[in-house]
Amino acid sequence: MVVYVGHTGNLRRRLRQHLRGNRGSSVLHDQVGQRLDRSGNAASAADIAGWLGRCEVRWQETDNPESTKEALVLALRPQFNRQMPKPRGVVPEGSA
Repeated sequence: MVVYVGHTGNLRRRLRQHLRGNRGSSVLHDQVGQRLDRSGNAASAADIAGWLGRCEVRWQETDNPESTKEALVLALRPQFNRQMPKPRGVVPEGSA
């Protein structure tokens, strides 16, 4: 299961931000925390980093990271990507 698709110029630095960050510095860190929170008990930074640390990281080098990310998000629908991109060339109803 894919949980997040993103792009960055420095993968090592970005992964470190997610693993060592806090809910204010990493959207992914915050979203995982929300998933792990229990009633009246917020997940700790260690809980969140542990969950993220058990994830497998894969990457793909590309000349067009925005389009690649958009295609992967549309195809895989990762649970922690906030917005789903709109398919290109599709005109919303009532806009034509």
